[in-house]
Amino acid sequence: MPGFGSSTAAEQRFNVNLSILFTELPLLERPAAAAAAGFSAVELWWPWVGSPVPERSELDALKKAIEDAGVRLTGLNFYAGQLPGPDRGALSLPGAESERFRANIDVAAGFAQSLGCTALNALYGNRVDGVDPAEQDALALENLALAARAADRIGAVLLVEALNKPESPRYPLVSAPAAVEVVDRVNEATGLGNARFLMDLYHLSMNGEDLPSVIERYASKTGHVQIADNPGRGAPGTGSLPLGDLLDQLRKAGYDGWVGLEYKPGDRPSADAFGWLPVEQRAAR
Repeated sequence: MPGFGSSTAAEQRFNVNLSILFTELPLLERPAAAAAAGFSAVELWWPWVGSPVPERSELDALKKAIEDAGVRLTGLNFYAGQLPGPDRGALSLPGAESERFRANIDVAAGFAQSLGCTALNALYGNRVDGVDPAEQDALALENLALAARAADRIGAVLLVEALNKPESPRYPLVSAPAAVEVVDRVNEATGLGNARFLMDLYHLSMNGEDLPSVIERYASKTGHVQIADNPGRGAPGTGSLPLGDLLDQLRKAGYDGWVGLEYKPGDRPSADAFGWLPVEQRAAR
């Protein structure tokens, strides 16, 4: 496909997001489906949308499904409310949602550690009517520092993600600089240096950002990359983003981490949504 040569793909380590791909299957069947499609690594949003502290049996069942499939969990979100749905995180929301986030921190970190996962994504949360944004930002920093310390204890990075304004109009981090500013604040507050930027090229393109410039400025602060084409949030080649060129630039800028496939399969089975990526280049080397 244009802009995505085999040499580009061969240099990357791809993982499949099982919260947006293979969702036609029950959660516990998705790791094996990703493996059957040729992938060796997966990532997840927090799978128990209404439960920051699920039953141990649920955690154990998902752990077993991942292990039995022979795939590696490379990324996990902390509890983020109804996602997919109206919510965009919980950590900056005063009251019950913030408490749910805090209750989830050690649960998510423990689950990640049990599978050797070293990247935890903390979605910031929407602005709340009648609450001073400064109050939300202070709460966010407090909770992100707690999450960063928990991540550090298991040898993981804490990811902070920019979303896009058209789809998340109440989310305050809708540019790369806004998210990186929070990353810097967290690192300053903890002294740990393990907060990193999650560079989602789809969200940044929806914001109209200059993607080559974003890569040039922030590749060194990036802990994870996610991709989908734009428009449509589909597989590479379904839109107009030069994803191959952008990933080449990222690699040349020193980024050698995972590239999460966080796109919609469209009106076809997820297993059929990877034609752009040769089978031999799906498993991480």
